[in-house]
Amino acid sequence: MREATYPPLLLFVTTLLIVSCHSTDNAAEQDVKRVAKAGNLDMLVFTFNSTNMTNLAYGVAANVFAALLYGSNFVPVKRIETGDGMFFQWVYCASIWGVSMLGDLILQSPKFYPFAMLGGALWATGNMASVPIVKAIGLSLGTVIWGSSCLLMGWASTRFGWFGNAQEIPKPMLNYCGAGLCLLSGIIFFFVKTDVELHHSSESIPLLLDRRSNSCSYGPGYSEFWMDSIGPKTRRFIGCLLAVVSGVLYGFSFAPVLYIKNQSSCHDSIFHGASDYDLDYVHAQCSGIFVASTVYFAIYCAVMNNRPRVYSRAILPGLLSGLMWACGTYCWFLANNYLSAVISFPIITAGYSLVAALWGTMVFKEIKGLLNCFVFTLATCVVLTGCLLTILSKL
Repeated sequence: MREATYPPLLLFVTTLLIVSCHSTDNAAEQDVKRVAKAGNLDMLVFTFNSTNMTNLAYGVAANVFAALLYGSNFVPVKRIETGDGMFFQWVYCASIWGVSMLGDLILQSPKFYPFAMLGGALWATGNMASVPIVKAIGLSLGTVIWGSSCLLMGWASTRFGWFGNAQEIPKPMLNYCGAGLCLLSGIIFFFVKTDVELHHSSESIPLLLDRRSNSCSYGPGYSEFWMDSIGPKTRRFIGCLLAVVSGVLYGFSFAPVLYIKNQSSCHDSIFHGASDYDLDYVHAQCSGIFVASTVYFAIYCAVMNNRPRVYSRAILPGLLSGLMWACGTYCWFLANNYLSAVISFPIITAGYSLVAALWGTMVFKEIKGLLNCFVFTLATCVVLTGCLLTILSKL
């Protein structure tokens, strides 16, 4: 696809960002410790402020890359027939796990906490509905809705400490306003009407079906996707409902990692001494994603009497989408490390919703009409203002 020619460059730059941030983080800590040992108070203050600005710069960069990759990761598969999405889900998650294996080697294989896999299982459960959502209400609206519900759950759980200690920030009112505007943008985006067409062709016929018993059902109007048989209004309602549920599960997928980090200082906890570096938990979470998706795919194969619908054209796009999502996750965990989750959640979730909306508008022409464009522009201004206020709350 022409629209997906740029992601390899983003992946390369993202990999460099991961490695450089990892090394810079350790170097910055060593500089502060060295100056502290020297006993120079003025130099310590200067070094501390310089380190804070460096962390802010890296955190903002990680947020931007995460938003770009998350908002674009379904672009390669947007015009590829994936049927019910179960096979695509498994390929997608296998690619995510493969990237996490490489990241684990780069980070020198930190301690693996199986409890962090629970977050991956929650994410994989929510992601099962991604293909029906995109097919039902489009890439732009679908990503905006699940991004908004993810923002609400993720931000609230970190800010108020639902799964551990509440995260404090220098300027809480700015953070509240920023998160509120980001959530408001999602509500505004909801009123943008999308034009989603379901395409059927001979190329949409899956590979693994018994054609001898079903050959009469194939034709120009053939479709095995359950959402194709329902009306537009019902399809929109189901798509929006699935997007909300998926977003809630996405929002809680970080909870196990946050809990492990919060329990690391408790001497009577099994997680005592756990790492504070967020990237050390990415591989465990991605392993949970792959295990859960494999279990779901095995159940699906059993329900289908060992005749799953496998679409060969979805394999390479699925691998590419998984690569982009995994790199975006590394960027998100970097952003959590430099800015804290209460800052990064509103920025990234609102940011990737905006990126996906831009793809749906500019490339796939899902948003048409003067009124729709006006509402879209208004929501864009609101989300950018919310992201700016969220960043300022850290200063």
